[in-house]
Amino acid sequence: LGWKFYDADDYHSPENKKKMAEGIPLSDEDRIPWLCALHDILRREDLFGQDVILACSALKKTYRCVLVSGSFAIGSNQPEEAGENEALKILFVHLDGPTDIIAARLEKRRGHFMPPELLKSQFDTLEPPSAPENFITVSLEKSLPEIVLEIESVIFQG
Repeated sequence: LGWKFYDADDYHSPENKKKMAEGIPLSDEDRIPWLCALHDILRREDLFGQDVILACSALKKTYRCVLVSGSFAIGSNQPEEAGENEALKILFVHLDGPTDIIAARLEKRRGHFMPPELLKSQFDTLEPPSAPENFITVSLEKSLPEIVLEIESVIFQG
């Protein structure tokens, strides 16, 4: 696509990385500053007219609202819609698949601070996107080229 790519894991605080490396799941309080920083990156890129891809485990609706509206969304669970803090237009891609497929992929990952043992806590936290959120769900049981093609087709359809 020629878009900038950001991996949200690169923006976790040292404290968050240490917690996860020790097998301790992050709390909402741990995640909110991280999500606000990610929103700021998305807002900056939007101001420059730059489309971006952000790989991020935005597990809860609240987290996705923070990505869309920043700290203004905290406590409201609804993105801002107008004015200076107008909501960013984000298409969330929910990669969905069986736990065993995801666990197998995590086992193959090397040099990452989050151990595969935290997968259960991620599934326990997960609130899959739902209307009126702007999202698509793509099955991880498809091949990588099929996944990419499905996402690209939605993006190009506008």
